[in-house]
Amino acid sequence: MGKEMVVYQKKDSVAMVTLNRPDSRNAINTQMVAELEDIRNEISRDNDIRVVIITGKETFCTGTDAGELSLSENKAELIGRLSVASLVAGLDRPSIAAINGEAFGQGLELALACDLRICTETARFAMNHMASGDIPWDGGTQRLSRMVGRGKATEMILMGDVIDAREAHRIGLVNKVVPPQEIMAVVMDMAQEIASRGPIGLRYAKEAVYKGMDLTLEQGLRLEADLYFLLHTTRDRTEGIRAFQEKRSPRFEGR
Repeated sequence: MGKEMVVYQKKDSVAMVTLNRPDSRNAINTQMVAELEDIRNEISRDNDIRVVIITGKETFCTGTDAGELSLSENKAELIGRLSVASLVAGLDRPSIAAINGEAFGQGLELALACDLRICTETARFAMNHMASGDIPWDGGTQRLSRMVGRGKATEMILMGDVIDAREAHRIGLVNKVVPPQEIMAVVMDMAQEIASRGPIGLRYAKEAVYKGMDLTLEQGLRLEADLYFLLHTTRDRTEGIRAFQEKRSPRFEGR
């Protein structure tokens, strides 16, 4: 294989995943997806990794490689091989999208699959599939509406307009907007802060939020209670209590 289309780095308990097709503005193709899947599998096997950061070299991601979409008449099979959102959404650790430029089309769908989104002041966003006669297909119709509400999501999908970082923050699409030169420092600080928490607690909290959205309130409260009681059977919870009593930082082991 030639130049890596996705660069993977690990710093302490944080995994850094960087899309690396700057000449194509990080447009997604099948090789990139294959590399992302290999990286996802490696992260899943590494119990030391507690947070994943996803970003792009020079910009975030401007969507699907147009050449890839024309390669096959079997669109269902091709779309299956091009999907990245499901890879990211399936991570059992918290993920942060560091959006350092444009997040268009499938690039925005990728960002939506992350748990948190931090962007630069110059970032731009669009669900622009319909400009080419298409519709969002990598989770965009579902995740965007859950993130910003049905009305705004429908507007963004039907109109395909580009919105800026300020508007993205106003509608709840991103969690924070920072100067371009500060984004990686801010995201790394957030990742390290999250990584200092107990990994089992992080996993259960994420499960409660995401699964609870598809349940009734009563069912969601039951799930939350079940996970809470289950957490109390772990060594990490015991360590958290002991560390608090001893006024020291906890040493979580994920057990």
